[in-house]
Amino acid sequence: MRIVITVLLACFLLKSCAKPEPGKQVSITIENNKKGAPVTLGIPFPKGALYSVDNLRLLTADGTEIPCQTTEVSNWGPIDESIKWVWVFFFSEEGSDYVLEYGDGVVPMLPKEKIISTNNMRPQGGIDVNTGPLSFSIHKRGNGFLDAVYLDSDQDGKFAENELIGSSKGENRGSFFDILDDAGIDASKAVINEVFREKGSGPMHSIFRIEGTYTYNRADNNISPFSIWLHTYAGKSYIKVLHTMTYTGIPDKHKIQEGQHANIATQNDKILSEQTADDPGWTQPNDQIAGVGLQIKYHLDDNVSVTMPLYDGDWKDEQAKAVMEEVTVIGDETIQLLQKGPGDKKSPSLRSLYLSGFKKDEGQDTTDAKPSFVATVDKAGENIAQAQKAKGWINVSDGKRGVGVGIKNFLKEYPKGIALDASTSTLIGSIWPKENGPKSFARANTESDGEMLDNFAQGITKTTEFIYYYHDNDSPEGVGQKMDYVLDAPVAHASPEWYTGSKVYGNMAPFSEKHPEFENALQYKYQWWAYNQENEPWYGIFDYGDGKTYFFNGRWVMWTNNEPTVDFMLWTNFMRTGDPKFFNLAQAMSRHTMDVDNIHWPRKRTYYGEINDAIDFWNYEEEPESTPYLGIGRRHANEHWNALLSAHVWIQGWIADYYLAADHRALEVAKMTGDTYINRIWGEHDLRGRRLYLSVLNLVELYDATKLKKYKDELDDRVNIMLELQERQGGNLLLDRYGYSQTYVAQGLYKYQQITGDEKVRKALVNHARWVRDVPPLNHEMESYLATIYPLLIGYEFSGEKVYLDEALARARVLKIGELPKKPEDYQNAVEYSEDLVKISNLPASMGRFTNWQTNQGLRVFGWTHAYNIPYLLYWLDQENID
Repeated sequence: MRIVITVLLACFLLKSCAKPEPGKQVSITIENNKKGAPVTLGIPFPKGALYSVDNLRLLTADGTEIPCQTTEVSNWGPIDESIKWVWVFFFSEEGSDYVLEYGDGVVPMLPKEKIISTNNMRPQGGIDVNTGPLSFSIHKRGNGFLDAVYLDSDQDGKFAENELIGSSKGENRGSFFDILDDAGIDASKAVINEVFREKGSGPMHSIFRIEGTYTYNRADNNISPFSIWLHTYAGKSYIKVLHTMTYTGIPDKHKIQEGQHANIATQNDKILSEQTADDPGWTQPNDQIAGVGLQIKYHLDDNVSVTMPLYDGDWKDEQAKAVMEEVTVIGDETIQLLQKGPGDKKSPSLRSLYLSGFKKDEGQDTTDAKPSFVATVDKAGENIAQAQKAKGWINVSDGKRGVGVGIKNFLKEYPKGIALDASTSTLIGSIWPKENGPKSFARANTESDGEMLDNFAQGITKTTEFIYYYHDNDSPEGVGQKMDYVLDAPVAHASPEWYTGSKVYGNMAPFSEKHPEFENALQYKYQWWAYNQENEPWYGIFDYGDGKTYFFNGRWVMWTNNEPTVDFMLWTNFMRTGDPKFFNLAQAMSRHTMDVDNIHWPRKRTYYGEINDAIDFWNYEEEPESTPYLGIGRRHANEHWNALLSAHVWIQGWIADYYLAADHRALEVAKMTGDTYINRIWGEHDLRGRRLYLSVLNLVELYDATKLKKYKDELDDRVNIMLELQERQGGNLLLDRYGYSQTYVAQGLYKYQQITGDEKVRKALVNHARWVRDVPPLNHEMESYLATIYPLLIGYEFSGEKVYLDEALARARVLKIGELPKKPEDYQNAVEYSEDLVKISNLPASMGRFTNWQTNQGLRVFGWTHAYNIPYLLYWLDQENID
């Protein structure tokens, strides 16, 4: 017995002393890498592969472990508790290649440098943050942004009074949103209501969400909510800031009618007339944006110098050289960097084009128009430098210490500005510079647009990304590197095979050259979209990210407003290719549509109960209720805020943005839309047709990301309604009216079945595949017919019957295209490019209308015909070895 015990003890000691077995590995690549950059990687894991983020570590290409911070974002519940999505945060090294190791035996190293912070949620509280070299505070009774910033210049680990480098300007103007109307400018005051730590916060990277309100002096100006997400980094003296403003003004002077539009009515007692085109108030601005931005006072010696890069060359030239401008500031002078772009264009509505026979009218938007961009540097009101494009940052220094401020997408989200006022030692980062003139939301004309005549600008939001860098007289090159951490951020990704192999979005194939005629059909369209976004250009503070829908006679018409989940198409292509261009295109579209293409106000604040007095809740109860339209989307139209519809919001791409880019606002806005579904403001109308199909797609993504019971209950109910209606429709899950909605039904129910294992849903999808095989929908011609390819593939996956795959292949033959004779950058204009795209197309023409699914059109119809079919078709071609 003693011998046995001795042997067992020896085995135990040997096992305890042995090194843990190496885990499984995922290759990671950072595109556009910059040493030291803060990087957040959103990465999925297959079901059953990972059960704890404590079993992840990060290695460089040579096998050296570096610290990382990991967060579980979602799991494979409710049927499996393994992890589905993870955020991995780290600071990049010199190389671009890394290895993420995972497994039960993997134990990560802990970071040496850690953020220390306090969050006092009491009425007089706020946050105090210490990153090591930097300390700052933001208080509820402060001034709406950074109240005090200290830089540990002597590196003694303490923050003395003489190390104060930034503070609030005071007067509740740390951030501002000023309104202009007939009474003049009403300057806002910022009040901070709440401060929270966000998911993903840890020792290396902590995120704070600040919720506040802009108040005004005049009673006719509505209060305006704002949010600030503030990212802090251990051992670093820079912070990233995302600021979200909300326009709550009355956009024009039209006579307000009582009632609701028929296509968004929550009752039938009072329906608005669409016959009010003779009201001149539609085109007369009322509350305009005078200026929006963030400002902070710098504490440097007098007579500072200011540096900023301007690009030497055309605004379209991505290889243009940056030339550093340096200006010495003496006394109370001001320095203003301003980026302007083209003014609002007169663009025809789709309806007016139909009525005119698509003739070109003088003054209408065409591809021949040359946009004008100008970046200016003014000193004391006089121009001292000018270019077409500024990089978007300035640095102020007294030779010992300095402050750098940068704004992302300085050109693409024009107008933008950064100013220095030496008389008050203030740095102002302008989201909308007052020097550009006011922003009006009045209509350009009184044409019916999106089948409506109204103005829904109230409730539009806009999120702008800043970087602030406090330093001990870093060189312009060093400052520029820090600015690029945000302004030209690196993009980290796993291999395309890892994303598709995880199955988080079903059976997709990664990009390959095995089936070029199908792959070209995808990639050429995305390249065409990118070409037009850059060359039209589809730029501007409320336009960037979106693109136009239809190409008529050399003219683009009608903003897409994300139908049908355009941002998710681009996120999918990023995962399939690993190309950072698609990451940036996707995020721009996600941010545009969650901000601009959604109704955000009036919105009753969330009650948190951080105040001890019970009366706090009853005061909250008396606050005005939210609009019933909170969270619903804007319809594609000539202008983003001209039309709404009862089924025109897609959150699938927002959730992908949340997973892949750790974009917290994306989930927040998605929840707002999900809560609207629960309210069922349209009664049974909300539970029929495309409203039902789209709601299931949206709710399944939202539930999967949050695991909140309220979304699961609503989702279950809607899925059961869909299955009940299928019985009445002979096996068809859709009304014939909505044949193009195949992708909503197929993707939504497929994911529902994937995460719940519901066999009734599996059977319903097979029955639906049989229906569309035998009775193909043609109610929208190719839009509906080609949209059945993915449902047929699901039928094959779940039944094993090859007849479904054969039919999917037969319908997909028209999607094949040949090769373009030129690369996108070699085309001189969109007309020439368009002609070549049509020449290589095999798509049939429409029987009696414009062929809106042709290869030279935008991404709207493309979603139904190509984007949500080909990646899944390629998977089965590879699985079955079909050429």
